[in-house]
Amino acid sequence: MAVDLSYGAEVQDLVARTTAFIADEVLPVEMQFAGDITAAGGDDLRRELNAKARAAGIFAPHAPVEFGGLGLNMSDRAPVFEAAGASTFGPIALHVGAPDEGNIHMLAHIATVEQKEKYLAPLASGEVRSAFAMTEPAPGAGADPNGLSTTAEKVDGGWKINGLKRFITGAEGAAFFIIMARTVGQRGDRGGATMFLAPAQTPGISVDRHIHTTDKAMIGGHCEVSFTDVFVPDNDVLGAPHEGYRYAQVRLGPARMTHVMRWMGSAVRAHRIAVDYVEQREGFGGRLADLGMMQQMIADNEIDLAASRALLVRACYELDQGEHASDSTSIAKTFGAEAFSRVADRAMQMCGGLGVSEDLPLARLANELRPFRIYDGPSEVHRWAIAKRAVGRVRKAREA
Repeated sequence: MAVDLSYGAEVQDLVARTTAFIADEVLPVEMQFAGDITAAGGDDLRRELNAKARAAGIFAPHAPVEFGGLGLNMSDRAPVFEAAGASTFGPIALHVGAPDEGNIHMLAHIATVEQKEKYLAPLASGEVRSAFAMTEPAPGAGADPNGLSTTAEKVDGGWKINGLKRFITGAEGAAFFIIMARTVGQRGDRGGATMFLAPAQTPGISVDRHIHTTDKAMIGGHCEVSFTDVFVPDNDVLGAPHEGYRYAQVRLGPARMTHVMRWMGSAVRAHRIAVDYVEQREGFGGRLADLGMMQQMIADNEIDLAASRALLVRACYELDQGEHASDSTSIAKTFGAEAFSRVADRAMQMCGGLGVSEDLPLARLANELRPFRIYDGPSEVHRWAIAKRAVGRVRKAREA
């Protein structure tokens, strides 16, 4: 069977235009504000960059065509998102950043016609931002979703939600929330969750505080949000009641891969900066790039990036074929998250003192990349899931 790993002319053109846009319009702003999206203007900057991206014909490449996007599948998104990720502000500029990108994907697949008009249309156009409220303080849901503690009680005409969420990306300034709440069973029980759509101004929703993390490029921050007697009408239930975890899978696998795509761009940027530096820097009688130990770090970076890209391509292929892709997405996410941190660390080492200084962006790129080993499932949880499935396949084969 022939395997075609090339991209069509339209995708290649989109990548080229995205690369030029990032270099000309986005990187200068990112560098001016040292990668801090809040200091750079937050939503005001986002709207300005969105308008420029729209004019350049590269805005929302993942969103459905009927809602103003370019409708790219997972495989074709990969090189475009990577090009956008060369700047930590790039995903914001193209409207392909978390959590909006994943929420657009999920709403396009699950939402009713009315919900699409109310929530998806303004989100896909960049008119508003959104947040996905799942993670909770201990002992609530985190890496183990079965710990879900936020509850939704059925009342006349809808549901009443109570709970506390933590590390909710983009919560500050979000126009609406997708809230995961338990509707059946008790904390620790498997399943029993429902997803709800709620405008941010709904009484009882409160963004209580920002949690300061090492990354500074996530617009709207990572926040603690409380929900107190929040009423959600029946027509704002996303998907079927009690099936929230099943519906969430529509979002999780693709969202993990788009994270890999975006942070691939940052890792590639770090590597290129380092290679450019050692190719010019002289020491010990020659160019640093000609030293064996330096060449090993360069080669290891090339290997990590190539392997990450290959695993990503495989996972995206499976997703485009309609497969669940649990193993391939977990493997690509785990390997990529760890590889990108290795790449950034080697890049800093190659550049010596400059590598840990603010004269180069390498140290702050490393700070942006490091959380990916935790976000969207810690590496340890993915390894546990990969191993569990592998053992399950052996047991099933033995029993057959």
